[in-house]
Amino acid sequence: MEDLTSAIPVRSWQDLTGSQFVRHVSMMDAAAREQAIFAQLARGNLPDFLRKLVPVAVQGELASGRKLVATVFVTPDYLSIGSDSDFLRIPMNLHTAVSIAERFGFVLPTRKMVDAIYLQSRHHLIPQPLPAGEQMRSTQYYSTHNSLIDEQEQALGARLGELVSGDKKDVVLTNRLAQHIGRIAIYGWHRSDGQPIQPLSTVHGANYADYSHGIRLVSRWAVVDGKQRLVRDILQDPSTARVLSDEGPIQLDWSALTAARLESAKVAAPTSY
Repeated sequence: MEDLTSAIPVRSWQDLTGSQFVRHVSMMDAAAREQAIFAQLARGNLPDFLRKLVPVAVQGELASGRKLVATVFVTPDYLSIGSDSDFLRIPMNLHTAVSIAERFGFVLPTRKMVDAIYLQSRHHLIPQPLPAGEQMRSTQYYSTHNSLIDEQEQALGARLGELVSGDKKDVVLTNRLAQHIGRIAIYGWHRSDGQPIQPLSTVHGANYADYSHGIRLVSRWAVVDGKQRLVRDILQDPSTARVLSDEGPIQLDWSALTAARLESAKVAAPTSY
């Protein structure tokens, strides 16, 4: 297969590290911070270990009764800013996440993909919720939670590049995004028994992000029956969608997801743990 990460620019040694980025955005409001996140990632300021994708097999039974396996290629951990030695797993809103994914030649996972990634991860981290409140969206919470994950990975002996999960909720693709325009969909944060803390939810507006969210990138190319296929095509094709989706075909206005910044939906947005 072609280099699935070739669209990601090479990181410069002059780029900000994770801790430097925390200081850089510490006084910014949410909108300015999102712009800074996009700018850093778009220039290739992400750790090298995230460029080494991990294959994950996802199986589904077609309407004919035939079982089909698709291999998707995913980042070993959540999207981060910085270097291998100093990086910050960075939450972001839907607009930023989809824009970066498209720019790099990736897509966001579905709920079914998230479950498969968890089951096949080398290391299952224990979720570490922080006290709820307005501070959940603060840069300080982003940094604090990142440090907790680092400490847990070190205790487990996890090495950079090994597939890990359980550390964040995933921002996902779902048909609910077509039914609830202007929202973000989140799912996951699996406990040790394999059950997610966060069921699939679109309660938050598309501009919402908090410390518990993570962006797992999935290459837009998958392998099915030995052939390369676009993940988007697999998801839209009624004959194959069940392999990668537990909702059937994913029918979204993809252009709307990458259009101008979406307005946050004016809804109550409690966080469930």
